[in-house]
Parts: sequence; structure tokens; C-alpha cells
Amino acid sequence: MQSIKTMLKGLTHEDIRQWAGSKIFNRGKDYVASVSGLSRTEDGTLVAWVSGTDEYATSVRRNDEGDFDYGCTCPYDGWGPCKHVVAVLLAVARELERKRDIPLLDPDDDLYLEAFDDFPEDDDWADDEDDDDFDADDSPRPAVRGRAPQIEAILAAKSRDELQALLIDLAVDFPEVNRRIRELAQLETGQVDKLVRALQKEIRNLTAQDAWFNPWKDEGNLPDYSHVEEQLQTLLDNGHADEVFALGEELWELGSTQVEESQDEGDTALAIASCLEIVLQALPRTSLAPSGQLLWLVEHEIADEFALLNGADVFLNDRRYTEDHWREAATGLQQRLQKIALPQSGRFTETYHREKLVTWLCSAYQRSGEPQKVIPLLEEEADRCRSYDALVKALLEVGERDQARQWCIRGFKQTVSDAPGIASGLQKRLRQMAEEEGRFDLSAAYRADDFFDQPSVSAYDKLRQASERVGVWSAVRKGGLDYLQTGRRPVAGGKGEAGWPLSEPEVKKPEAKGKIRGASFPDSEMLIEIAILEERHDDAVAIYQELAKSKRWSWSIDEKLAQTVHATHPDIALQIWKSIVDRLIGQVKPKAYEEAAGYLRKMHTVYGQTGCLADWKALIARLRVEHKAKRRLMEVLNGLENR
Repeated sequence: MQSIKTMLKGLTHEDIRQWAGSKIFNRGKDYVASVSGLSRTEDGTLVAWVSGTDEYATSVRRNDEGDFDYGCTCPYDGWGPCKHVVAVLLAVARELERKRDIPLLDPDDDLYLEAFDDFPEDDDWADDEDDDDFDADDSPRPAVRGRAPQIEAILAAKSRDELQALLIDLAVDFPEVNRRIRELAQLETGQVDKLVRALQKEIRNLTAQDAWFNPWKDEGNLPDYSHVEEQLQTLLDNGHADEVFALGEELWELGSTQVEESQDEGDTALAIASCLEIVLQALPRTSLAPSGQLLWLVEHEIADEFALLNGADVFLNDRRYTEDHWREAATGLQQRLQKIALPQSGRFTETYHREKLVTWLCSAYQRSGEPQKVIPLLEEEADRCRSYDALVKALLEVGERDQARQWCIRGFKQTVSDAPGIASGLQKRLRQMAEEEGRFDLSAAYRADDFFDQPSVSAYDKLRQASERVGVWSAVRKGGLDYLQTGRRPVAGGKGEAGWPLSEPEVKKPEAKGKIRGASFPDSEMLIEIAILEERHDDAVAIYQELAKSKRWSWSIDEKLAQTVHATHPDIALQIWKSIVDRLIGQVKPKAYEEAAGYLRKMHTVYGQTGCLADWKALIARLRVEHKAKRRLMEVLNGLENR
């Protein structure tokens, strides 16, 4: 186990402030003196009493990801940690600075019991109906109930008549017990039809309910499918797979509609999915032919819009289904495909289900030992469903690279105007093929097209890497920077150093007319970002100063530039941060004041590094005078000056 010192290594007061927020941090500082009994557990959790209105047991631990796990018995219910948690962290930091050890906490200590013992140690705590914190959903489906030794001992001491009387009383007082006894009797006497009818009625009643939940008010109506799930499992365990399957089909149809109309953050969908998991287990045991089982699974997987059949793939990959079974299923899928009307356009809404059916038919061909049917099917459907990528992938898998290239080009031309996402994917595939074939000049040409279409630092850097590989980066870099200045793409075939050395790619995105996605030229912000990338700080500052005259730029570039050049151009960084601080204070919001404080701290650091702390103090004084009526801002400034 790592030591407390190692666990908290590198953690600063500023880190705690950023995590907890300045308000909670400042309050926590006031409570450090109220921390007592500071100790640690075996896993490195820090625990202490913190005195306030009452005495609270507070715990906090830094996990492997560097985040904090914490708890406190105080009534604070806001987002994030309370002031007592911050106080414990600050108290630990103080002890470590004084080189004092943090003692190990005895599990029998009152502090340990208060902080961690949420449940009594009695073996029957899980049976306490008043325990709202116990989550029965922690495991997928507890099929076997645990034994209760104390209950067994009590019942063993009773006579037959006493047990019978007890059960009768329980059945009278508790409807669930009554129903359980009757259901077991029906099952034992072969009256399965009565069980099925009752369960069918329950499913219809549950699926007819409005499913909703408001987490803010902690109220709503969530249909309880636990009894349905239990009964489906009981029927399956007793060999009634066909009945389970029939009930599951009805639950699927009615439940899908209910989930579509629900407003409950997915709770109802999860409950129905748990029931349908049992239906999936029943399917292979039904009287339905194996090929029919496969068709049912595929059809429902295609129609499953709410992930109600998440486990279907496990059954589809079951080895019990042979090539012959899949061949019969493929015939059925072919017939279904022929019955679907051809899409009138390539719109997603028209092609979605057809494309999924084609995908499953291809899979059925592969599983049935008929892979030769896959490519002809995909060629027939490519233009209809715009499923060019699936066809290209299949062609590449069998080594037909030329055909794959031609389909990429054809698909790009068919989709570039109204389905640019598909077109972009096909262009990416062409670039990857060029790289695999060692045609690095063509790969660089595609990278250039990406950059001109959507200029970004990432696209620029990838263009650099590709161009350096073929030794033309100097000319490409000049062409790229000129484009950001003028908006004119370089022309291939130029001569000399100033010429554009890359050829035209096989397919190319069309140039947008006028402004590109709202951008104008020169694209000063992108030029600044590239200058920062290339560590040309003087150039970045010069471009920024010209940009500032236009009064049209995003605040994000200000922050990025200031953070980058605060060591080389502190005056520019301070100027930017000062503008951001004024803008945030102008919002007149406590949250904005806290954000402004972060920039003021950065300014304090730079002023200190340049020997100008007097200027920082003058800035704080100015803010106090100009905004003296803003009480919350004054509190933030007090925190900055440790008042």
C-alpha cells in the first residue's frame, strides 16, 4: 500500500481549490482547527472528526486516477465535497509539512464505526425492509436466494400444524405470499395454462402504464417487472420454453411501444430487457426449428431500437446452429429482402433497416459456407443503401484492390453533395490504400485536401508528417500558410520552390463558395495556432496584435496564446488575462467571479516572476474600488489576498 505522502504527492492548495471551488475551499480553511482524531485506514483513506454545528465523521481518499472519493455525515447535499472534506485534506497537508505520521485507525474506534459502518453486523441485515441503500441490482439476476440460518432454526422447531397456521396467516396478511403459494400449486398440478394467462394479463397491465420518473423531485411511476421476470424463469426452469417464448413475443411488442413513450431515463427498458434475457434463453429449447430461431433473432435484432435484446449476439454465435441451419435462414432473409420496397432516395430513414438486413444476409452467407454470394449482393445494394464501405471492405478482404478503388471513387461521387460523412469515409479509405501501396505522395495529397477543407492544427500536423515523408514539406507548408492568408488553394504543377509539389488526389472535396463555414481570410486565429504549434511566439503575438484591431475573434485563442507566451511575452499574457477578468466580472455572477479568480492567480504568478507584484496589488485595489457593491466578488478578492 502506498503511503499517504506518496498518495498526495504533487497535490497543491490550488489543486484542492480547483476541485472544491473557491467558496468551499475558503470555508474549509476556517475549519482546519476544528479537525480532530486525524487518522488513516489500511487502504489509505483519511478519516477525522470535524466540529461544526455538530461533530461530523469525515473521510477522503485519493484514488489511482487522481480523483477523490469522500464522505461526510454532515447534512450538506450540494454538488461536490463539503467544507469538512476540504478541512481534512488541508489538515493532512499541514501534518505532512510538519513531518508527522498519520496514525492507523482502529476498526473498533467510534470514528471508524461512524464513518464506515452503514449496516448492522447481524447476518440478517439484508432482510431489513427499511434499508433503502441496499441495491438489489448490483448483480445481473440473483437466481438463487441465500440461506437464512436463523429463520431455518425457528421453522425447524415448529410442528406441522404450527407451520401450516403460520403460512395461512402470512398468506392472509401478505398478498405476495398468497400469490406465491397459489402459483407453486398450479405449477405442481400441471395447471400451466392458468399461470400463463395470469402472466399474460400482468404483462398487458404493466405495458399499458405510463412509465416516467423525475429525478429532481424523486417521483414517478416505474412499472415493476420483477414478478414477470421471476415467473418467466420459473416456467423455463420447469421445461415450459414454448410458453415463455410466446409470452416474450407479446412483451417485446407491447414493451417496445412502452419504452418508446417512456420518460424514465431507461429504467423501464432495463427491466424489460432483463425479462427478455430469459426469453432468449428459452428460444433454443422451443419447438421452433433452428432456422426459424435464427430468423426470429435476426428480425428482432434489426427491429431492436432500444437495446432490449442485448444478449442476442451470444445466441447467434452458438455452435448449435450449423451451416445447414444458416443456409435455410439465409433463404428466409433473401425472401424478406425481396419484399422490401426499394428506397426512393439514399436517405438514412429509407435505407437503415434494409442495410441492416443486407448485413445480416451477408453474415448468413458466410456462416452457411457460401461466401461467394456476399460481394454480388453488396454490389447490387451499394447504390441503393449507400453501403459502399461494406462493399469496399469485402473486396479488399479478397484482394480485389482495383475494384475496391473504383467503388470508393464511385461512392464518393454519389454521396459528396448530400452525404459528406459517407464521402469522407471513402476518401479516407483511398488514402489508407495509397499508404499501404507505398504511394506516399498521393497520401500527402489527401492530407492536403483534408486541411484545405477543414483547417485545424491536427490536420496541419498530419499534412506535415505526410509531406516530410516525400521531402516536399517546405513547399507544402508555404502553400498551406498562403491559403490561410488568402483563401486560395494552391494549383498543382507549379514550378520551383514556390510551386505546389503535390498532385491532385483521385477524389477531392468541392471548394465552398465564399466564406468557408463562416470563416474569412486571413484566418488569423488558425495562423496563431500554427505559430504556437511551431513555437514561433513572436509571430503568434504579431498576428494577434493585428487581429485585436479587428475586434472580431474568439476568446479561446486569447486564452491559448496567453498560456503559451506568458514566459516569453508576459505583457501580452497579462493584457489578455486582464481583459478576460473584466469580461467575467461584467457577467455579475458568482460562478464568473470564481472563474475570474483563476486568471487573477495566474497574473499573480507572472507579476511575481517579473518583479511587479505591486502592479498586481494595484489591480486588486482597482477592482475593489470599481466593484465595491459586488459583495460576492469582494469575498473572492478576500480569498485571493488571504484576508
